[in-house]
Amino acid sequence: MHDYGLRKMMMDDRIEALRRDAFHAPAPAVSTASAARLGELELRLCKAADDPALERLSALAEQPIPFGRLVVALCDGDLVAAVPLAGGNALRDPFVKTAHLLPLLQMRAAQLRQPNPRTPLVPRFFRRHA
Repeated sequence: MHDYGLRKMMMDDRIEALRRDAFHAPAPAVSTASAARLGELELRLCKAADDPALERLSALAEQPIPFGRLVVALCDGDLVAAVPLAGGNALRDPFVKTAHLLPLLQMRAAQLRQPNPRTPLVPRFFRRHA
């Protein structure tokens, strides 16, 4: 197989076959249970109106509700996970996949614990000369 033309023809034929198979490949099926969870995600501090949902989450997780404010995750309006703002164990709904939400909740809690100082509107060199 030292003939360059023959090898190029075989490679072109193989590339065309791969493209044809890729074009006609069936799309991966998404189950209805996981499709229901591909909706909106909201991360926010808990409110007083979240108390019944937090109690339900606490009962499902078989853990007490942590003291203090919580950062909660809502998927399509349903509260599915919560992390204490001060740090500690997370509350999670065992019937919903929430492992991907925990790093987001912990990062948001860290942001709210230590907010960055605001930069002044007037640059520093203008304040010195005033």
